[in-house]
Amino acid sequence: MHTTVLEVGPRDGLQNEERALSPEDRIAFITRCVEAGTRRIEAVSFVNPRRVPQMAGAEEVMAGVPRRDGVSYSGLVLNRRGLDRALAAGVDEVNVVVVASDTFSVRNQGCTTAEMLDAWDGIAAAAAGAGVPAGVTIATAFGCPFEGETPPGRVAEIARRAADAGAFEIALADTIGVGVPAQVRDLARRVREAAPGTPLRYHFHNTRNTGYANALTALDEGAATLDASAGGFGGCPFAPAATGNIATEDLLYALHRSGVETGIDMAAVADTGTWLGGLLGVPATALLGRAGPFPS
Repeated sequence: MHTTVLEVGPRDGLQNEERALSPEDRIAFITRCVEAGTRRIEAVSFVNPRRVPQMAGAEEVMAGVPRRDGVSYSGLVLNRRGLDRALAAGVDEVNVVVVASDTFSVRNQGCTTAEMLDAWDGIAAAAAGAGVPAGVTIATAFGCPFEGETPPGRVAEIARRAADAGAFEIALADTIGVGVPAQVRDLARRVREAAPGTPLRYHFHNTRNTGYANALTALDEGAATLDASAGGFGGCPFAPAATGNIATEDLLYALHRSGVETGIDMAAVADTGTWLGGLLGVPATALLGRAGPFPS
């Protein structure tokens, strides 16, 4: 069995850290991921650098990443200006975030969910015209810090709208780390029904120590791709008490020991997580780098 692990550390992993890394350091991070065997990387975010200063210099990063056959770099965009920047920078795919709760959407993106879906329609059409695949990440799919429980029917309707506009994949994101495996199973089935045939990607945070269980449940439900961040860094700067993503190296350990192939060197990623913690001045939350693999 094989599954794809999408490395989100260069974007989601860095956007909430106090220390902003230089474009050169971010290129070095991405290069380490590629050399470890990672083939999908969320490299940059084309958002206003005044709101997310850690993501400044996206064009410089894209100009310096290693271009290898089979390696795909995605960029996060929220509007047409961001899309234009992403296309000019040479991204291989575009990731558009649609937040499932209005309160968080307004705080995070300055528009309601319905307004963001309208923007998605335009972004999707323009990206298709440029020959670049565009996908949707449904944020706060498992719960919102301001509105509480996210109605699963709302998530399914956003997925249907995303698929209707041609999303090449749909990601369900547990932005604040409140989801549990039962929710993963329920949402997976609802979204498959709403967007039949569209590959599903999952993005989990380990805020309440359920991220890895959720990832393995998503795998059982047919996940095409799982997001993870080297070292376990990450979080949303607009979500109170947000903590890190599931760690790539710890997820790889669970996958590889379960007989799932990823093509990624687990030990190399663990070394990268430790290296990244040194750059950021905070220790990685990943455990594999401390405990080591088994068998050793």
